[in-house]
Amino acid sequence: MSRNWMLWVAALVVVAAGVKLSANMLVPFLLSGFIAITCNPLVNWLNQRKVPRPLAVVLIIFLIVLIGFMLTGLVGSSVNQFTANIPQYRAKLLTQFAWVTDHLAAFNVHLDRQQLQKILDPGAAMNMAANTLTGLGSLLTNFFVILLTVVFMLFEAPMMARKVNIASQGDTQVNKALKRFFTSVNHYLAIKTVVSLATGVLIWAWTWSVGVDFPLLWGVLAFLLNYIPNIGSILAAVPAVLLALLQLGLFHAGMTALGFLLVNTLMGNAVEPRLMGRGLNLSTLVVFISLIFWGWLLGSVGMLLSVPLTMIIKIALESNHNTAKIAVLLSNELPQEDSREEAS
Repeated sequence: MSRNWMLWVAALVVVAAGVKLSANMLVPFLLSGFIAITCNPLVNWLNQRKVPRPLAVVLIIFLIVLIGFMLTGLVGSSVNQFTANIPQYRAKLLTQFAWVTDHLAAFNVHLDRQQLQKILDPGAAMNMAANTLTGLGSLLTNFFVILLTVVFMLFEAPMMARKVNIASQGDTQVNKALKRFFTSVNHYLAIKTVVSLATGVLIWAWTWSVGVDFPLLWGVLAFLLNYIPNIGSILAAVPAVLLALLQLGLFHAGMTALGFLLVNTLMGNAVEPRLMGRGLNLSTLVVFISLIFWGWLLGSVGMLLSVPLTMIIKIALESNHNTAKIAVLLSNELPQEDSREEAS
């Protein structure tokens, strides 16, 4: 038994190493897959309304291209200007940091300024925002490949169920698992996209009303990072609050932070749980660990897709009787038998 576990662990390490080495090739393919999964219900909806499937695919692809070009045009100049100003922002932040340490010294609180600057680098938040947008923007170099892959996947979708049925020799368990995966991921991505879009619009409006520079940039960043569970909203807020502190002062920085807190509390704790319902039944701890793991393995896109990718693993484990107990560790709920025992 122990030898089997050692073989499984060794196999997982080899697979993870292979995925890590081939991340540049896998990331566009994974992104294409999840875009196709998200768009397929829209194509089916148009098809049911007498729109031929090829025309429906063309319309959806045209919509994706239009949105992509609009975002690139609107945000591109802001990203370039913000990235160019990062050294200036960093210098101002370090100056204010030195001011704080000097005032603490007046109260006999002596801190090593250089050591603290290494540990608490205030410019890292600015670089994080720029690197996130640059990393996602670098996918535009593979835009044509991603788009072409999405087109082929959408054309192939109607035959996929029959192919899987033939390949699995009519195994109903495989078909149920596949159907559950597509339903769960569609449900999650659709609701997450609506909530993220609303979050981005609210953040844009709030930062614009406060007077922070590049409000559209912060709205887009809030929209994108809202896909990252648990910490995405925090990562989106830090650079905007720091910029408000530099540009407008402490009061406006506090107002900017309050806006992020109110919007993310409303959308994350009230709107999203109500729309999501039972959700994907993943443990909060598992979601956080998967965020770190997929981010390390696949970069920023891995962080955005960490929940759906983890859901694939969970459904695969549940589909096999030998691994179903491992799937319980990923779940947010106890099995019915265990919950009855605890209740008694």
